[in-house]
Amino acid sequence: MNVKNPVGSPFELTFLGANATVTGSRHLVQAGNARILVDCGLFQGYKTLRLRNWAPFPVEARSIDAVILTHAHLDHSGYLPRLMRQGFRGRVWCTRATRSLCKILLPDSGRLQEEEAGFAERKGSSRHHPAEPLYTEADALRSLELLRGVDLDDEFEPAPGVRAVLRQQGHILGAASVGVSYEGHRITFSGDIGRPHDPMMLAPAPPLESDWIVTESTYGNRLHPPDGLEQELTDVLRRTIERKGVVVVPAFAVGRAQLLLHAIARIQASGAIPEVPVYLNSPMATDVTTLLRKYPDLHRLTSADLDAMRSMTRLVNTVEESKALNRRKGPMIIVSASGMATGGRVLHHLIAFAPDPRNAIVLSGFQAGGTRGASLASGAKSIRIYGEDVAVNAEVVQLASASAHADGNEIISWLRSAPKPPRRVFITHGEPEAAEALRVRIDRELHWDAHVPDYREVVDLRRP
Repeated sequence: MNVKNPVGSPFELTFLGANATVTGSRHLVQAGNARILVDCGLFQGYKTLRLRNWAPFPVEARSIDAVILTHAHLDHSGYLPRLMRQGFRGRVWCTRATRSLCKILLPDSGRLQEEEAGFAERKGSSRHHPAEPLYTEADALRSLELLRGVDLDDEFEPAPGVRAVLRQQGHILGAASVGVSYEGHRITFSGDIGRPHDPMMLAPAPPLESDWIVTESTYGNRLHPPDGLEQELTDVLRRTIERKGVVVVPAFAVGRAQLLLHAIARIQASGAIPEVPVYLNSPMATDVTTLLRKYPDLHRLTSADLDAMRSMTRLVNTVEESKALNRRKGPMIIVSASGMATGGRVLHHLIAFAPDPRNAIVLSGFQAGGTRGASLASGAKSIRIYGEDVAVNAEVVQLASASAHADGNEIISWLRSAPKPPRRVFITHGEPEAAEALRVRIDRELHWDAHVPDYREVVDLRRP
C-alpha cells in the first residue's frame, strides 16, 4: 500500500488515527505542497492510546495548512487546541453548527484537562511535577479563533488548488462528510455516519462521486434492534421506578442527551411510566439543547418537542446543586455527561448510586475499550473512580437502539448510494472485529475493493 507515484504532484493520504479504535480520528492529506488534516480528534480509552495525545504530532504542526472537521465530538475535534500549542496556525473549516458546538465543547474539554491535572498533582500520580494538562481552557478559547463556518454543499478552498465540500451526515448537529478533490482526483471521508431513521437527526446525504472513500465502522459488525428506543427505555425506567430507585444515564452532551430527554418526555406524556423528577446535570448539554432552536433545519425536532423537553427537565447548574442531587432518594432520573463515564459530573452520581441494587445505570452509546462505560457494559462488579473502587450493584442496561451511528446494514446502504463504485474503500473508526466484518461485507455484497489500514499507513491517491 505504500506505493509512491513519482510522476506529478503528490496526492497522498496518511492514517494518523482511528485505526483499530473508534477514537483519535486524524487523516492527513498531502496535495502538492499543501497539507490538510481531516479531523483532529483525541484518543480515548486504553492508556496506550491516550498516550498518543501527549506524543509530538507525526508531522510538524506548523506545516499543516488547514484542518477540516467532520463534526464536533471530541474524538474528531478535541486535539485541536493541542495542535495549536505545537504551532498550527491555519484555518479550521467546518459547518456553522459544528463551529457553534466547538465553542461549547473545546473550552469545557480544556477545563476538564486542567481539573484532571490538578487531581493528579494532589494524588502524586503524574509523571510531571507539577502535573500538566494536555491543554488549558485558555488554549481552547484561542483555538476557536481559527474556526471558519461554511454552508453544507458549498465548495471552499482549504489550500491552493484543493477544493472541498461538506455534506449532511446526520449523527449529531452539524455533522458532515467531507469531499476533497485535487487535480481531478476526489476522496470522501464519511466522518460518523448517522442513521436514516434517527428520531432526532436528519438522514445522511449520499456521498459525492469519489475515487476513494474512507468510512467509519463503529457498528460494522452489528445491527441495531428493530424495537424503538422508547420501548427499550420504557422497560428499564418502569422497573427502576417500581423499585423506587434512581436511574443514572451517562450521556454524551451533544446529541444523545437531547435524544434521551426527548424520548423520556414522550414516554411520560404517554403515561407509560409515572411522572418522576428528571434532572439534566450537564451545563454543556443544556447549552447544546439551546442550539437545537438556532439550527431548526438540521434536525427533526419541532418547537413543541423542544418545549416539552424543557418543561419536563430540571436543570442542575451549580456544583452545589449537583452534590445535593446525590443526597436525594428515588425515584428519579439523572441524565449527565460523559457518555462513556470518562469524566464529568456523572462520575459523582456513579459513586453515589452504583452500589445500590435498587438503582439502574443506563448506557446510551458506544463504549470504547478501556473506558468505565465499557467496564460497566461487560458486567464489572466494581469500577475505579478518583483512585477508589466503587461497587456496582445497580442494574446495568446498555441501550441497543440509542446509537447515533449507522449499523452494518446502514453503512452498506450509505456506501451503495454513491454515484459510482470507488477504486477502494478504507475502513477506519472501528474496533478490529467491526472493521474486518465491514470489510468482508463490502467485498461480498458490493464487490468493491476494501482495506483496513494500519496506523500511519500512507496511500498514493493517484495510483490506478
